[in-house]
Amino acid sequence: MNLIIKAKLIATLALLWLAISNVYCQSARGNYNFLDFNQKPYYFGITLAYNNSNFKVFQSKDFILNDSISVVESVTGPGFNLGIVTNLKIGENFDVRFLPTLSFGERNINYAPTRVDRRPFARRVESVFVEMPFQARYKSAPFHDTRLFVVAGVKYSFDVASDSRSRQAETLVKIAPNDFAFEVGAGVQMFLPYFIFSPEIKFSHGFNNILIFDKNLEESSIIDKVLSRTFTLSFHFEG
Repeated sequence: MNLIIKAKLIATLALLWLAISNVYCQSARGNYNFLDFNQKPYYFGITLAYNNSNFKVFQSKDFILNDSISVVESVTGPGFNLGIVTNLKIGENFDVRFLPTLSFGERNINYAPTRVDRRPFARRVESVFVEMPFQARYKSAPFHDTRLFVVAGVKYSFDVASDSRSRQAETLVKIAPNDFAFEVGAGVQMFLPYFIFSPEIKFSHGFNNILIFDKNLEESSIIDKVLSRTFTLSFHFEG
């Protein structure tokens, strides 16, 4: 199951769960911790996360004409995030969120040569991102100090470890350090006595081409554009 299908499934289940929760939980009792946190107009926290990221690679017309590379594709790599949460309430059910994050990740572009006597090779991209996500969050009615939410927003990322300007860059497929992406996700808030614990699943998809085209490098010329994709499992600790 690819990342896009996962994101659609997550969004569908979350929206269905929110609809059911809002219908049946308006008069729920037992929200003792929730009532304390609900009086705060804003709060802060930290977030820890595991991520899986890759590229969506689009082939160029030169790919068909080349006679040395038969396959070009991206492979998912693991990573982790550490960030700060800033949350501002907008009414009873909406929040505006800003989560500056330091994200470590790895993504590969794999090539398979046409000749059987040549080995496959890869362009390995190890990144350290400074990320600036802005999100809007919709929350369900609480039930026993728990409620569900969905989030959506945009994110700017800058790769401080980018090697696109290194001395070896002339022989590498270059990936731009700047990236913009939209994000969708869902999760659950658990109101504990001293903090809010919020596990969250989120999918990000870049909307700008991050390939720095090099017509003199075959590994680059056979690619038309590259978009980033990330699947993240986050754990927010807020209060």
